Amino acid sequence: MSTPALYLIPVTLGGDVPHRQVLPDYNRDVILGLRHFIVEDLRSARRFLKQVDRSIDIDALTFYEMGKHADAALFSRHLEPLRRGESMGVISEAGCPAVADPGADLVAIAQREGLEVVPLVGPSSILLAVMGSGFNGQSFAFNGYLPVDTADRAKALKRLETRSAVERQTQLFIETPFRNLQLFHHLLQTLDKNTRLCVAAGLTTDAAFLRTLTVAGWRQQPEPPIHKVPTIFALYAAR
Repeated sequence: MSTPALYLIPVTLGGDVPHRQVLPDYNRDVILGLRHFIVEDLRSARRFLKQVDRSIDIDALTFYEMGKHADAALFSRHLEPLRRGESMGVISEAGCPAVADPGADLVAIAQREGLEVVPLVGPSSILLAVMGSGFNGQSFAFNGYLPVDTADRAKALKRLETRSAVERQTQLFIETPFRNLQLFHHLLQTLDKNTRLCVAAGLTTDAAFLRTLTVAGWRQQPEPPIHKVPTIFALYAAR
């Protein structure tokens, strides 16, 4: 780490997955050389660092919390150690920082100022879902959360279904885990019976579930085990 940089450090996707199962040893080497961390959630970040190496002295580190609502002015102040020549790490609550994560705004500030940004290798539930879905991996879009209102959500799903059919593009989205089954049943009610739907939950953990069926096929199956489990939904309507 001769050049000071903002390291984007992926974490495990949940459960008690050993970090060596999903993260390269190089990440550990980087982490051991850092003293400043910008984190989405302080408690989970501290726990992750102790899992990486129990010898890490957490109290000797400085943490800057992002929270779920980005504040550009606060983010800019967080980067002061990097401007002084000290490398920093960014840790999301799960998966890869800056992907569906407030860290993206932090990285944008670093890029505008010409500061070095180094993304590290690690698990992304979005990419893992695309890989395992059997859908188009050359053109896909992550749409985040769909509208909560039932009518608005139905309209959004129909738009995604049409876009997928016309552009041959995989469409991905998520829901708050405790509402996964509600969304799942709404998908079965709203989408065309021939549209293919992939449900990818708890990837890389002991609770992992990954299956692709047509909507008609899903209607003949028991509910997938996705209640309160982080889940990626993907649809593909192209024939």
